[in-house]
Amino acid sequence: MSNQLTIALTKGRILKETLPLLAAAGIEPLEDISTSRKLIFPTNHDNVRLVVLRGVDVTTYVQFGSADLGISGKDILMENGTDGLYEPVDLNIARCRLMTAGIKGQKLPEGRIKVATKYVNVAKRYYAAQGRQADLIKLYGGMELAPLMDLCDEIVDIVDTGNTLKANGLEPRDHIADISSRLIVNKASMKTKHQQIQAIVDAIQAAVQV
Repeated sequence: MSNQLTIALTKGRILKETLPLLAAAGIEPLEDISTSRKLIFPTNHDNVRLVVLRGVDVTTYVQFGSADLGISGKDILMENGTDGLYEPVDLNIARCRLMTAGIKGQKLPEGRIKVATKYVNVAKRYYAAQGRQADLIKLYGGMELAPLMDLCDEIVDIVDTGNTLKANGLEPRDHIADISSRLIVNKASMKTKHQQIQAIVDAIQAAVQV
């Protein structure tokens, strides 16, 4: 059995906030991830490597065991599910809110509404809990444009400062969930490589609490 550990990281803002936590936990890449075109990076531990992925792919790599651990936004976990995963540590980084939003001052129509989002599963559960019938339209970006182009009545999206909504004449409405990045672990890996993985989990937990 290989003792190689693979940690899947989410590129972008989350990566920038993750690397100092990993360093505090004693794990550092041997080269500058921000300036490299590589996707796999050795670290200062011979048996630990880092892979850099799109956020939506991190959970897939960890769920299927191609990565043993990963860093994923709670929004992705809520959307894709956590089958085969443990979620042992809230890293308290990349904090934001998952909310509904729409054109400022414009009320929702009575009855059935149209909602654009990349969080289709989350939105389906949310509107069902509200007793509201919603036709969901899957979008991958440029969410703020959808209400302005009359594609939908409102959107479900991540809100950080709210400045992008405001700049496009939209306003946040209902709060669905607070979002932050989480450390996730493949359940099978936790069994077969328990000692190694638990040591990393403990070190990262300690780094978060500093």
